[in-house]
Amino acid sequence: MVALASAVVAAGTVTGMMSALDDGRGSDEARPDVSGSPFLQPLPAVPTPSSSATSSSPSPSPSVSASKAGPSPRPSKSTATRPRTETASVRLYRHSDSQVLDWVRANPDDPRRPVIESRIADRPAAVWFADHTPSNITSRVRAVTSAGAAKGGVPVVVPYAIPDRDCGGASQGGAPDLGAYDGWIGKFAAGLGTREVVVILEPDAIAQSDCLSEGERTARFSALARAGRVLKAANPKARVYFDAGHSDWNSPQKQAGLLRRAGAASAASSDGIFSNVSNFNRTDEEVAYVRRTLDALGGPASLGAVIDTSRNGNGAPADGEWCDPAGRKLGQAPTLRTGEAGVDAYLWVKLPGESDGCRGKPGTFTPDYAYDLAR
Repeated sequence: MVALASAVVAAGTVTGMMSALDDGRGSDEARPDVSGSPFLQPLPAVPTPSSSATSSSPSPSPSVSASKAGPSPRPSKSTATRPRTETASVRLYRHSDSQVLDWVRANPDDPRRPVIESRIADRPAAVWFADHTPSNITSRVRAVTSAGAAKGGVPVVVPYAIPDRDCGGASQGGAPDLGAYDGWIGKFAAGLGTREVVVILEPDAIAQSDCLSEGERTARFSALARAGRVLKAANPKARVYFDAGHSDWNSPQKQAGLLRRAGAASAASSDGIFSNVSNFNRTDEEVAYVRRTLDALGGPASLGAVIDTSRNGNGAPADGEWCDPAGRKLGQAPTLRTGEAGVDAYLWVKLPGESDGCRGKPGTFTPDYAYDLAR
């Protein structure tokens, strides 16, 4: 079956989600805002306007990434429990520089605007750093984390610059080599500040590593373990999560073995794992999967998981379609209070409404798609 790789990027650019690329606006361009974490409630339908409505895209040359993964059985819901480590804050930070917010500001009279604004634009979502620019990565990360701290919210940041990203596929890019990546991560870590921050470390880098030779895989996993240690040493309040793919990709046992090699079982580098980034699997399926993966991983009982719920309201399509599949809906709103043992947060790592490449140009905000997800 087709398993959607987690990020929507092209070499040297962030495409999709919220971006924090160097766009010439200055290192402190943050324009912060904070959103709470309520559950989604039904909203009335709004007539779809003509296709002439505009959309904006601050990130050029997007592409979508997909990877093949052999089918693995869906885990049954686990009854295993783990102590859940609460963060001090219960508010997630919403960065105010995103394609959806640009569209909302530019289209005040569009009949889709109220639904898109209230159900997507007003929600906190991850900020991606997908370009290898050592010269300014510290200031750009700091702009996000300091703005979140000023508003009393917890930012979610995504370092995405591992070499050989996407196995050379559509989302290829990243640092030129692991030495350069180590340096970039060090500069990234220097921008994390001293307050709480969630770090989604390199989506797909572990689950999608079969394309590498054994030596290359070992070197990548060592680099990820180093990255986790550097991030947590720079900010002890940073919560760093490692790539667990999703419940339709690797089995919990296989994924746990890979995660262990990458340092995810060590409290010095890891707070746990993340799953379902840019995918559609239902939350209960992912909860069962991450619990089984954590059980197989071992490590401290404090290790937890975060799940991307941005587009999983109707679950994954039966035919395995990954590219803007019809009939999908928004999932659980982002929150640090899940009520599930071992699950630290539901997050919107992939920003809903940004196309996989079928409803619009890959990685760009597509209002018709966003409206279909939100209504």
